[in-house]
Amino acid sequence: MSPIVRITNFSIFIFLMLPFTFSSTRLISASPCDRNNQNYTKYLRSDQITVLINGYSEHRIPLLTTIAATYAASPSVSSVIVLWGNPSTPSKTLTHLAHNLSVSYSIGSPVTLIRQKSSSLNLRFLPRRAIATRAVLICDDDVEVDSPSLEFAFRVWRSNPDRLIGIFARSHDLDLSTKSWIYTVHPHKYSILLTKFMILAVDYLHAYTCGGGPGMDAARTAVDRMRNCEDILMNFVVADVANAGPILVGAEKARDWGDARNDDRDEDGRLGLTREVGSRVRQVGLSSRRSKHRKRRGECITKFHKALGKVPLRLGSSLQYPIWDLFKPAH
Repeated sequence: MSPIVRITNFSIFIFLMLPFTFSSTRLISASPCDRNNQNYTKYLRSDQITVLINGYSEHRIPLLTTIAATYAASPSVSSVIVLWGNPSTPSKTLTHLAHNLSVSYSIGSPVTLIRQKSSSLNLRFLPRRAIATRAVLICDDDVEVDSPSLEFAFRVWRSNPDRLIGIFARSHDLDLSTKSWIYTVHPHKYSILLTKFMILAVDYLHAYTCGGGPGMDAARTAVDRMRNCEDILMNFVVADVANAGPILVGAEKARDWGDARNDDRDEDGRLGLTREVGSRVRQVGLSSRRSKHRKRRGECITKFHKALGKVPLRLGSSLQYPIWDLFKPAH
């Protein structure tokens, strides 16, 4: 059946219609913080997850299509929502993307493309009525994670629904000489999970966007001004509520196409990290050409500390792997 495409000034929705399914339009408040715009918690599904992919680069559209297909094919995925955050992208390009998505998915979960009203990274965490699950996966358009790894990470989240679950970790530290916070990679501990792949409870979207009072207002403003660090701020929010740090999980195949260091290929020619390679990539420091990026991320932590009056980040060291991965023969 042909997809239904609805185009407005701010959004493009692609609903892939399977037999006996339908979509409807409702008049709702424009405020994302209006609880009437969100599904009541008791109606949210716990057995599936909603995937929110952040899209921005037109050059990565083919990769985005592949990533969306992988997630949509997973039995644990309720729906895939692509959040397009590049306001300068021509409508024609997004219409073409809509067509490519429509011909890619004859089966699987429904896929929705939403054109964001701005490039604000805070919009990644906007509460959305389209989310019908208790868990959401926040991910990027240049990171491929295989379906078994997604399934495992989701199982870990279901056992720890108040925690952040992810594959890519970083850490924070304090420079005593300058009394400023540092963003770094530590080989044996972590306190921050990246939005390259991050699973969290849907309630945290509301806490991030609508809660926290003036302090969170200032922190979200800092994210917009820095055009960075929305993931660090979400780690602040979750650690503060849960009073616990995130949980790092291993992945059978997790390819970060934005990182040129991850160039190990498997037999099929598809880029994927083995457990050993993946661990090594997570532990190495950022390259010298990214030192400025790391410094800015440290500045974000300092700004959030000032705005919120605390740094609730919790250090952890555990790394959970699926049993099938632990018993793989060494290469």
